Amino acid sequence: MTQDIHAVMAALPHRYPFLLVDRVIEHVPGERLVAIKNVTINEPFFNGHFPGNPVMPGVLIVEAMAQAGALLVKGSQHGGASLADKYLYLAGVDKARFRRPVVPGDQLRLEAETKAIRSTSCKMVGRAYVGDELAASAELLSMIVDGPSEDA
Repeated sequence: MTQDIHAVMAALPHRYPFLLVDRVIEHVPGERLVAIKNVTINEPFFNGHFPGNPVMPGVLIVEAMAQAGALLVKGSQHGGASLADKYLYLAGVDKARFRRPVVPGDQLRLEAETKAIRSTSCKMVGRAYVGDELAASAELLSMIVDGPSEDA
C-alpha cells in the first residue's frame, strides 16, 4: 500500500517546513512502514546548517523517522480499535546513531517497525537510509493521545 503526499498530509498534522515525509512506498499495518523524504537544497535549515557545507541536522532525521513511525501507528489497530484519529507525540529517543551525513540531493528511505503498541504509547525502531547505506537509527517512544476535538 502506497500513499502520496496528499494521503500523508491527511494523516499527519505537520506542515511545511516541518512535514518530513513525502511518500509512503510500503506499509504492513501494525508491523512496518517505508517512506521517502527527498532532501533538497531549498530546505530552510540548510541556510544555517552549515553555510557552504549543507548537512541535514540529526535531530530532523530523527523527527523524519518519528513521522514515519506515526504513519505506521495511525494505520494500525489496538484492541480492535483504529488509531487513525490519534495524535502521536515523541516521548523518548534511545540508542540514536548517525552513520553518515545527509546532504541536498539525497533521498532518505525511512523505515519504521513497531516493537509494542499499547493504548497510550508505542515503541518503534526507526532507520534512515541513503541508497543501501544506513544514515541513522534510533529506538523511538511515542505517546498516543486523542486528536483535537471538533469543538476546539
